[in-house]
Amino acid sequence: MISPRTLVIVALGFTLSSSAVHGQERPRYRDFQLGGNLPSISALTGVAASEAKTVHQRPAVMQELQWQRPYSPSSATTADADPVKQITFSFYNDQLSRMVVDYDRDRTVGMTDADLIEGISTVYGPPLKAAARTPRLVSHIEEESGTPVARWGDAEYSVVLYRSSYASGFRMIVASPRLEALARTAEVQAVRLDEQEAPRRELERQKKEAADTRTSQEKARLVNKAAFRP
Repeated sequence: MISPRTLVIVALGFTLSSSAVHGQERPRYRDFQLGGNLPSISALTGVAASEAKTVHQRPAVMQELQWQRPYSPSSATTADADPVKQITFSFYNDQLSRMVVDYDRDRTVGMTDADLIEGISTVYGPPLKAAARTPRLVSHIEEESGTPVARWGDAEYSVVLYRSSYASGFRMIVASPRLEALARTAEVQAVRLDEQEAPRRELERQKKEAADTRTSQEKARLVNKAAFRP
């Protein structure tokens, strides 16, 4: 008899490998190609491009689009039990640079790190050997993802599996090292520009607020004056 855990591993491997053929499709996750534009990802997910959130507009346009798995009953068959709960797509100048894949804890409960590594390796091959750690800047998304469990990749793509310290959840980040490097540089510059422009924007906000108040008071004055009876 095949155990339920084995069925989940098979399902995980199948859903991951639905778009990978003999390693030729490695710079992607499922049907989502790294470097793809927002309209193409929108069409694949069924999430309207208009729902994308603009994170920064300069020096580069950086956007995020989130897909969430439609509800399905807990009695769904293994083939229908997609372990992915949601995917957050990040774009750098309309190029897909990163996918943050969050797995449903209910559909990975009881699975070990080795179980997840086994399923993911059916797509991306054996994980990379652990290398000596070198000091580097860790992004906010990496920091909040938890403990790195295993890595896959080459110059074109990077895949990192994380185990969250909270409620033992799993997350996988699939990224383009080239686009992510550009995005990180742009984000640093965007934050610096925001800080430099903050005083001017605050002054403009105050001026607009004062102008709106004067307009509102003038409208009220005209209405009250016309209706006033001593």
